[in-house]
Amino acid sequence: MADQIPLYPVRSAAAAAANRKRAAYYSAAGPRPGADRHSRYQLEDESAHLDEMPLMMSEEGFENEESDYHTLPRARIMQRKRGLEWFVCDGWKFLCTSCCDWLINICQRKKELKARTVWLGCPEKCEEKHPRNSIKNQKYNVFTFIPGGFVLAVTVTREAIDEFRRFQRDKEVNSQLYSKLTVRGKVQVKSSDIQVGDLIIVEKNQRIPSDMVFLRTSEKAGSCFIRTDQLDGETDWKLKVAVSCTQRLPALGDLFSISAYVHAQKPQIDIHSFEGTFTREDSDPPIHESLSIENTLWASTIVASGTVIGVVIYTGKETRSVMNTSNPKNKVGLLDLELNWLTKALFLALVALSVVMVTLQGFVGPWYRNLFRFLLLFSYIIPISLRVNLDMGKAVYGWMMMKDENIPGTVVRTSTIPEELGRLVYLLTDKTGTLTQNEMIFKRLHLGTVSYGADTMDEIQSHVRDSYSQMQSQAGGNNTGSTPPRKAQSSAPKVRKSVSSRIHEAVKAIVLCHNVTPVYESRAGVTGETEFAEADQDFSDENRTYQASSPDEVALVQWTESVGLTLVSRDLTSMQLKTPSGQVLSFCILQLFPFTSESKRMGVIVRDESTAEITFYMKGADVAMSPIVQYNDWLEEECGNMAREGLRTLVVAKKALTEEQYQDFESRYTQAKLSMHDRSLKVAAVVESLEREMELLCLTGVEDQLQADVRPTLEMLRNAGIKIWMLTGDKLETATCIAKSSHLVSRTQDTHIFRQVTSRGEAHLELNAFRRKHDCALVISGDSLEVCLKYYEHEFVELACQCPAVVCCRCSPTQKARIVTLLQQHTGRRTCAIGDGGNDVSMIQAADCGIGIEGKEGKQASLAADFSITQFRHIGRLLMVHGRNSYKRSAALGQFVMHRGLIISTMQAVFSSVFYFASVPLYQGFLMVGYATIYTMFPVFSLVLDQDVKPEMAMLYPELYKDLTKGRSLSFKTFLIWVLISIYQGGILMYGALVLFESEFVHVVAISFTALILTELLMVALTVRTWHWLMVVAELLSLGCYVSSLAFLNEYFDVAFITTVTFLWKVSAITVVSCLPLYVLKYLRRKLSPPSYCKLAS
Repeated sequence: MADQIPLYPVRSAAAAAANRKRAAYYSAAGPRPGADRHSRYQLEDESAHLDEMPLMMSEEGFENEESDYHTLPRARIMQRKRGLEWFVCDGWKFLCTSCCDWLINICQRKKELKARTVWLGCPEKCEEKHPRNSIKNQKYNVFTFIPGGFVLAVTVTREAIDEFRRFQRDKEVNSQLYSKLTVRGKVQVKSSDIQVGDLIIVEKNQRIPSDMVFLRTSEKAGSCFIRTDQLDGETDWKLKVAVSCTQRLPALGDLFSISAYVHAQKPQIDIHSFEGTFTREDSDPPIHESLSIENTLWASTIVASGTVIGVVIYTGKETRSVMNTSNPKNKVGLLDLELNWLTKALFLALVALSVVMVTLQGFVGPWYRNLFRFLLLFSYIIPISLRVNLDMGKAVYGWMMMKDENIPGTVVRTSTIPEELGRLVYLLTDKTGTLTQNEMIFKRLHLGTVSYGADTMDEIQSHVRDSYSQMQSQAGGNNTGSTPPRKAQSSAPKVRKSVSSRIHEAVKAIVLCHNVTPVYESRAGVTGETEFAEADQDFSDENRTYQASSPDEVALVQWTESVGLTLVSRDLTSMQLKTPSGQVLSFCILQLFPFTSESKRMGVIVRDESTAEITFYMKGADVAMSPIVQYNDWLEEECGNMAREGLRTLVVAKKALTEEQYQDFESRYTQAKLSMHDRSLKVAAVVESLEREMELLCLTGVEDQLQADVRPTLEMLRNAGIKIWMLTGDKLETATCIAKSSHLVSRTQDTHIFRQVTSRGEAHLELNAFRRKHDCALVISGDSLEVCLKYYEHEFVELACQCPAVVCCRCSPTQKARIVTLLQQHTGRRTCAIGDGGNDVSMIQAADCGIGIEGKEGKQASLAADFSITQFRHIGRLLMVHGRNSYKRSAALGQFVMHRGLIISTMQAVFSSVFYFASVPLYQGFLMVGYATIYTMFPVFSLVLDQDVKPEMAMLYPELYKDLTKGRSLSFKTFLIWVLISIYQGGILMYGALVLFESEFVHVVAISFTALILTELLMVALTVRTWHWLMVVAELLSLGCYVSSLAFLNEYFDVAFITTVTFLWKVSAITVVSCLPLYVLKYLRRKLSPPSYCKLAS
């Protein structure tokens, strides 16, 4: 990366100085406590020395050990002056600062979150008060809507309507009824009235109202499935296990006959972890059961199978889903902020002009009264109607987006920021369901010597069919037990296996090594108490669906079904497979090792019930499996080949175990699981003892299909100058794979994978390594990102912003939102976030412009977004066409409304100057009202139909979008040009009327006002770039309204005079002088320095 960027630590020099002062203060406090405090400070100071170290080190510096950090010079500790002198010099500052900090802490103190003990069915026993279990998504309260004036009524009404709709949505959720279990039986209770300690019954397909511990289920297996798409964005179902102590109780009512409680950790933001204990006191001895994430039911998830009963542990704002959702902010567009600054400048101009007028008067008489009069006379400088015009314009832009046939289904939910779509620099996108369809398809099976693709799957099918028919015939011919010969075979020397047997073993491993459960939907007329079919029931293929924690695993099991080996049943302890001939094979699940982001692999130990063989199967990422499997010369190369095709690879291996080996492993594994200290490390060490010299079976390749036209859309956005960051909760390997297959990272581009860092020193070294890379995409995990942002926030963001693309994997919802906020703070550029799941809501709400996709992950993202679309490819037209038009039109409309006020104020200033600075109005009554309404409103507002580039041209040349991000359509330069135009035209109109008027003053009003109306209509025509028939209608309608009203405005116009030729030529002459030079200048500019879109059009 650019070597000129100095990488300084986050901690400022001031902070380091404060540390030294604090150390000096401790050292001056006396020898006894000082020694202890001083040694403690030294520990802090060691990390502070990193601040004095340049982040870019020499090549030799990278070879040194981390202990080299401690050889740096120590910061000197200054002795502070003691006694009265110390107090006079610095002590009073220290005391004042401490008092102020104490007061601030008292005022801003938040409620401390604590662990809790929850008694089953006894909410009244709770020792502290917990929040109500109601959801609140409203952004305002009642007092926000006290009207700020008539002009703001349009804005206030629109916001109030949006807020009322949010209130109705919240009320609907909070009013949902649930069954609460009490001593007297079941009672109905509203979601908002649920309390910590309540026992709540949740039916199938019902939303879980609060965070609960899973106590019982109607399922025989003691487990159930829940859908978590609205919480973590994953569409697969999650398996949850009931607390065994309560599941074993004979009846529901027995929950009240026992004395039990749950001890839960304090409310936390992490949705993937939970620590707690379940204790039953009335048994001898008391039963203690540890609780983990698999025993929890988080709020906003859906029960997918059976009926569940849980005890509520967290409610309202303490639930995981609410803690992971940031408060929605009131979004204000950049164009609105720019117009606000210009309006402030106009206000200063108004005050300055009024003061100048009073000064030129010589402060005669009650000058302050004259000052106030001038403020009123020139008040048209402030464009009061600007807000109304812009809001009406925004409503028109939103209507055009929703009516665009090229992007059907688009919904504008926040009508205040359509112009933001034309100013975007950073696009932050989710992966699953946004760039991809979240549909996995099995594409490749590689056995080392032979590879099978989509067109040769029938060969695998025939091999599997032959293998099982051969095994069946052997079993029929040999009725004696087959265990002894198999054992003898395992001890025999290895012989080269046939392709058929290798395929059979690979397919068998794939169908056994997973966490997939087949689910059978209950048929019509059958009560849905249980959803799983038993082994001896009819396993009809059309009634079966698979559920798992990963869509990759579902794709693998669906593929084995297609080649003849079908998973028909599974519970916590067993699996049943169906062979091509219809025979059912049973396997006992002895151990299951789930996938983790650290291990990057999962395993299972099964016993074949027909042969009593024990086999350890394992599958995982190639980086994790390469050291585990036996030596081979093809795995690394083939993994690279599949990854280049955009396939997600998994390595499958197995190891046969004897009964003695397994019993030895089980005893060590059970002992490790009961350990209270370093449990996870001890368990991992025991499992790793098995993971040695495993037999490599096969390599699989699965494709996650991209959304339609993702590649051309991403290319279009890149050409438009938009930098794309992919933020996903998925694995690093998967995220990198999709980034390449979607062309987010081009094939010729290098990719720098930021290695896992846990400390400041590691982050320091890794950032230096990253600096040396040029023009490469960055891939970083959420954990490493957190460490970098903790110590080197500014430096990391500055380096990352120079990358052509950034991929952040394993991101939590709050991390996604934080990345958006960091980009806004560090770059000052406009950001857009796009996603389709509940886990994207925080990111969408934090971005300047949030876009939601209605997809398989529900509608939560689309409802929370500012704009909702149905497909990712629609974002191209939304930005290139509608974003461009909205920004360009609003910029022209805003400046023209300002010009309309400035020109009439200039005329008033010239008029007052000529008549000895008198504070007398030039136009009165209806003329002033009509000028801003019926005479000029329609032509000016018709600018919302203008377009500088045809939609086809904007889509064909996305490079045109780059100019918009520079903000040249509305800037102080363009504003000053309009101010000069207003002064020139106002001066010409007024002086021309004064020079050409006849005997009566009323003729000045008639000539100047008519010329003013004509000038405004001609200026609209000058501003328009592409004519629309409604623009012509608006011009003619306004002119007709003015001409027809002349007959009724006898008090302002002399009817006899305005019908003469003299009047007509004088008005025409003044209008031509005010407008013709501008038309000439516009023509010359178009010829000599045409804008880029004109060159393309020609």
